[in-house]
Amino acid sequence: MNSFVHQLADVQSPSIGEGTRVWQFCVILPKAVIGRECNICAHVLIENDVRIGDNVTVKSGVQLWDGITLEDNVFVGPNVTFTNDLNPRSKVYPERFARTSVRRNASIGANATILPGVEIGEQAMIGAGAVVTRSVPDYAIVVGNPATIIGYTNTNVPQPERSASVTGGDPVTTKSMVPGVELLTLRMAADMRGKLAVGQVGDGLPFVPQRMFMVYDVPSRETRGEHAHRECHQLLMCVHGQCVAVADDGRKRQEFLLDASHKALYMPPRIWGTQYRYSEDAVLVVLASHAYDPADYVRDYREFLTMVEAGTW
Repeated sequence: MNSFVHQLADVQSPSIGEGTRVWQFCVILPKAVIGRECNICAHVLIENDVRIGDNVTVKSGVQLWDGITLEDNVFVGPNVTFTNDLNPRSKVYPERFARTSVRRNASIGANATILPGVEIGEQAMIGAGAVVTRSVPDYAIVVGNPATIIGYTNTNVPQPERSASVTGGDPVTTKSMVPGVELLTLRMAADMRGKLAVGQVGDGLPFVPQRMFMVYDVPSRETRGEHAHRECHQLLMCVHGQCVAVADDGRKRQEFLLDASHKALYMPPRIWGTQYRYSEDAVLVVLASHAYDPADYVRDYREFLTMVEAGTW
């Protein structure tokens, strides 16, 4: 099946994929490349240095400027505004425009604004009207001005639930859908003098800690973590306030609400960890099985996924 170009469209590029439809009043410059089975709706402008993958939808009122790449299965809603110059001046052109990439299966809601030089990750969801000022991780849902993460798109992730306090008795271990990750409820004692949560190695603590650090005064819009460890085990406890921790083994992902001092999340090595939705008063304490070693960190999510698939840890 050949591509369809409406008679009222100005398509100068020969690189229009099979099955793609271009509707009226579109302008596509000569060097633009558009993949197969795309739908380019009315009143869209596409400049020369633009690459569009297969099965992409671009709704009406969108301008795709030089330096923009849309990968396969991307959805761009009506009147989304892309930019490619942080300091625009009339008839003043930079030597090279900033590169902006929208990765596979990502969606951008109507009237969102995307600042130049950012990357929108795979499966990410940009809310309508959001102003994206920095790169968005894979699977993240962002809204607002400036855009902040409010969740993740993985449909297998249950909503975080508050757990009841456990007083006395043995520590409780709750298995998760992510193999190896466990939510621990530590032994707790409470009386008129206050509360005491207790854990010791072999009885609530799954490893011998060699390092401890605290994360606090985190602005609510910020996301922490976003890395995996090759060898290090970690135990996360929000001893004041609350935050949401995400565990991801490259195949399954789950969220955990850390909202009580006696709740601890065990993260074994080779698990991608992220923390977000910090309350203003949150204090996250992390116990680690190893001393700090930069070589132990994997900080690129796509590298992490490649290692998971190849088993090259």
